[in-house]
Amino acid sequence: MILIKISNVRKSFEELEALENVSIQVNKGSIYGLLGSNGAGKTTLLKLLAGIYVQDEGEVAIDGQPVFENLGTKQKIFFIPDFPYFLPQYTVKQMAQFYQNIYLSWDQIRYEELVQFFQMDVQKKIHKFSKGLQRQAAFILALATKPEVLILDEPMDGLDPVMRKKVKTLLIEDVAEREMTVLISSHNLREVEDICDYVGIMHKGQIIIEKELDDLKSDTHKIQLAFKEKLPSGIFENMKLLHQEQRGSVLLCIVKGNEEEIVAGINLYKPVVFDILPLTLEEIFIYEMGDVGYAVQNILG
Repeated sequence: MILIKISNVRKSFEELEALENVSIQVNKGSIYGLLGSNGAGKTTLLKLLAGIYVQDEGEVAIDGQPVFENLGTKQKIFFIPDFPYFLPQYTVKQMAQFYQNIYLSWDQIRYEELVQFFQMDVQKKIHKFSKGLQRQAAFILALATKPEVLILDEPMDGLDPVMRKKVKTLLIEDVAEREMTVLISSHNLREVEDICDYVGIMHKGQIIIEKELDDLKSDTHKIQLAFKEKLPSGIFENMKLLHQEQRGSVLLCIVKGNEEEIVAGINLYKPVVFDILPLTLEEIFIYEMGDVGYAVQNILG
């Protein structure tokens, strides 16, 4: 079921065309990674979805309803921006009371569980927290509202590796248990590749690539080969060769196809070295996209 639908959206600020004819669809209960360099338009798109901005053209809808100035739809959304905002001089406890008065879905038991999970001092004023602790406080407040749609702008920024893993675990649990839908913006594919179902890459206000990650992972492979003599002709006939480079006596290749068929086909030629190596999603995007591969490499680099 499609929950989020952004269709042919354009947004400009004076002379700057921030978004140009952007369309994405996000299924209910999925985690969508929105990737791209700084200035690509990611934050603008998230703020449209959160109802902070209104588009110049196109449609921004959640569950078939427009978002901007729609209080019913906004009850379903929680947005954690790149720099989480809290009321001045407020403690975590006071912010919790504030959101409890706004969100009908607020779950006090869930809030208390999250406070324990993060070992958070709820009596301390948030502006005295480090960036990482402020982000942890934002996650406590966000997940306690039990949103249907959680919008995250650079959510791991400021978190140490242990806390990043904890946050990812919480997100995956809420997606699995409540079918929460998550849209994550990041400039780092490696940061989100282990939790996203779908990835869209933005560049200069446009979506240049959209892919379902399971499809990418299942049929793209990095292999290294070596033979006693020269490379046999016809070895790549039953697979799509995306890239190859010679490293001494070893040939490194990126190929698409069924893994079992690739293994069986190559073993027919009796290689002296044959390994299937881990392939990052960043590499998959770069090699698969061909003409825009260079651009993807620069965007994600």
